[in-house]
Amino acid sequence: MFPGRGSFQGSRGASFSQILRKNLPVTTESFKPLATLTHPTNDVFNQQEKSNIQGFYFAFCVVIDGVEYKTGMGITKKEARLKAAQLALPDLLPTLESLNYVLPEASDVPPPLPVKEKPSISDIHPCRAIHERKSSVNLQIPQAVKNQLTKLMNSHPEFSACAGTTAAFIIQTCKFLYRHLLMFFSKTANLTEKSIFQQNSSSGLLSLKNGITLHLYVNQLPKGAAISSKLRLNPLSISAWQVNNEISLHLSVEGKVFSVFSSSFDQSTSKVVSMSATDKLTQWQVLGYQGALLSHFIEPVYVQSILIGKYLLKDIYEQFFFLNLIGDIDCSDIRGMKISVSQRVEGITSQLPMFYCMMRPYISLVPSVATNSADKCQLTYGINWSEGDSSLEVVDGLEGKTVEQSPFKSGPALASRLCKAAMLHRFRLVAKEAQRQDLLATSSYTEAKRMAKPYQEAKNVLRAFLLQQGFGSWLTKLSVSDNFNM
Repeated sequence: MFPGRGSFQGSRGASFSQILRKNLPVTTESFKPLATLTHPTNDVFNQQEKSNIQGFYFAFCVVIDGVEYKTGMGITKKEARLKAAQLALPDLLPTLESLNYVLPEASDVPPPLPVKEKPSISDIHPCRAIHERKSSVNLQIPQAVKNQLTKLMNSHPEFSACAGTTAAFIIQTCKFLYRHLLMFFSKTANLTEKSIFQQNSSSGLLSLKNGITLHLYVNQLPKGAAISSKLRLNPLSISAWQVNNEISLHLSVEGKVFSVFSSSFDQSTSKVVSMSATDKLTQWQVLGYQGALLSHFIEPVYVQSILIGKYLLKDIYEQFFFLNLIGDIDCSDIRGMKISVSQRVEGITSQLPMFYCMMRPYISLVPSVATNSADKCQLTYGINWSEGDSSLEVVDGLEGKTVEQSPFKSGPALASRLCKAAMLHRFRLVAKEAQRQDLLATSSYTEAKRMAKPYQEAKNVLRAFLLQQGFGSWLTKLSVSDNFNM
């Protein structure tokens, strides 16, 4: 009797026949080949538990390519393996001879150990390899922005002082998305193929094609909680009350930024009031950069990385006088940005409707592509352009209108191509191409936005979450400005 059978299988990379070919001597004497087999096959015999009961035996058999040879038994494992190899050898040798394999000469020197290839950096430090790939891509993005910006400024050098503005970037993204939606719904195969969108059968909406990602470059640290640099709690630094103010929601009032907890401004006397740029980035990383209107057609669109331009020291000195107007020039510390965009909304995903989430972007400093203007007259100017535009547009951010000298003007009213009316016009064009009669029947801009139910639900969840976490209340705008139709 015996407790079980072991098997000899090539489970560690080399097959049994390969081991035999490499280690089997030329001689055909019965003892030497079997004795040689006991060494190279130790690693591939399955181990059996030891038994001290008299009358019990260990049993092993050789299995090669699914073929099971005769079983060898012995009172020890070594003896059982030797018996198994001895029984298998007569049946195995003829098959080896038929392969015309040249066996090595007998030698007392053991076979050389296999040399393992030198592992790549991705095998040893996968996180470092990913970081290096991201760094390579993140350096290409500002270079591409700089190249395009140089072309535009060479054509319009009189507006080179506006090169450092980035305020209209996200709205420009919406305009770009509308253009590609029109291409998708155009029913022209060539244009549909060039569109960045594809149909998602699971959601019924469009999604970005595989391999297409969005990245955001900003030429300076956004105003608001991102510029908080003293985010430490210790007796000698800053109080908890001050920290709460710094990382709270902020309002932008005619170019100046205040915490929502501040009482040093009167909102009722201000014409232009909005949430700070940092808070908008926080919102977009949860709701998506497409906004409410585009949510009727596409899934939420998020950016994978936010790259912040870092100025050289000489540029910091040149721009120091205007620090309070254009934001934080010396943005060597991006902890405030990471806390504001990601950590303030940590844990919100489970409360959001389908397809919405908190997308944590990769935030990094990169070389700045342009310096900001020291010309006070152009500090509030912003340029916008996207692929397909005939020319750039220069907008006064405080007035919300195109300046007289702008290369592109939509008409005598100087309404910007980024205004809400222009977005509603594009929305209706896409709705018509997509044959969405329910959207074409909307009576106003506000109604079209309210019909985006999942988006509105996600927005309400976000604002309630921020309030619950102690960051303050989101600004509620009067709906009068949105109650217009085309």
